[in-house]
Amino acid sequence: MERIAFHIATVLGLGDKLPAPGTTAGSLPAIVGWWMAMLFLPSASARLAATLVGSVVVFGVGIWASQTESTRRGKVDPGPVVIDEVVGQWLTMAPSLLLLEPQSSLSLGLAAIAGFFLFRLFDVWKPWPVRRFEALPGGIGIMADDVAAAVYAAAVLSLALFLL
Repeated sequence: MERIAFHIATVLGLGDKLPAPGTTAGSLPAIVGWWMAMLFLPSASARLAATLVGSVVVFGVGIWASQTESTRRGKVDPGPVVIDEVVGQWLTMAPSLLLLEPQSSLSLGLAAIAGFFLFRLFDVWKPWPVRRFEALPGGIGIMADDVAAAVYAAAVLSLALFLL
């Protein structure tokens, strides 16, 4: 089970292998994977449902996996644990699927690029109360601050799409 937790928490080991900060090691594959998945889904509602269901499932599994990997490594929030970035990126993108018209590969791609940078900004900056979520115990603390950062990023992305 520890091996499974390792692969989930580090997104198949990318958190350990990529020569980028751990957050980019999780965020970049998450947003590219999201964009590619969206291209295969037939409608905006299917895309939104897949994004939300995927986020909930990854969040739940991520709590367990990040806690298990954190315990194995003996650190509260080890850098290679990047499953939290996946949830953050996907949740950042969810509201855009309600506002983005048309949902072409180009418009989804441009929204994904904007969402990537916005999520990274809020994940690094950690405005109030994002940083407070890190203090939650175990895997929930590892995952929750990224969900909170995603709320900010999604709000800014949604506002930008609404105004455009």
